[in-house]
Amino acid sequence: MRHKKSGIKLNRTSSHRKAMFRNMVTSLFKYDRIQTTDVKAKELRRWADHLVTLAKRGDLHAMRQAAAVIRERDVLRKLFRQAPIRFAEVSGGYTRITKLGFRPGDAAPISVVELTGEAPVIPDAGEEKEKKKDKKPAAESTPAEQQE
Repeated sequence: MRHKKSGIKLNRTSSHRKAMFRNMVTSLFKYDRIQTTDVKAKELRRWADHLVTLAKRGDLHAMRQAAAVIRERDVLRKLFRQAPIRFAEVSGGYTRITKLGFRPGDAAPISVVELTGEAPVIPDAGEEKEKKKDKKPAAESTPAEQQE
């Protein structure tokens, strides 16, 4: 009996299951929406909601805990920049699962998992650095030009 055992096995080894959900949650935060089976979607919601809660906390320890799950550094930075703004008013329910129907090959029920809320427009750090470089004063002259 599986009394008080959280999570679902999905007929996979624990390492395979962990790797699969790490990949899925990374893709979810990268693209804001992914398509998967119903059972995987329900388990993925647990992983994603936990990571959004860490991102809203925003301290170094939370970032390190999230980095242990999320596979891409850019996705991690995007999550920690956007989550406190995007999910500021809500204290849970950061994902939405919409059932689509059945997969043609094996008739597995398919769902779309997407992040709720509107994604804020935040400029990348690289874009800000480029803007600062472009705004150098043009009226500056060299010491040699001042002597003439």
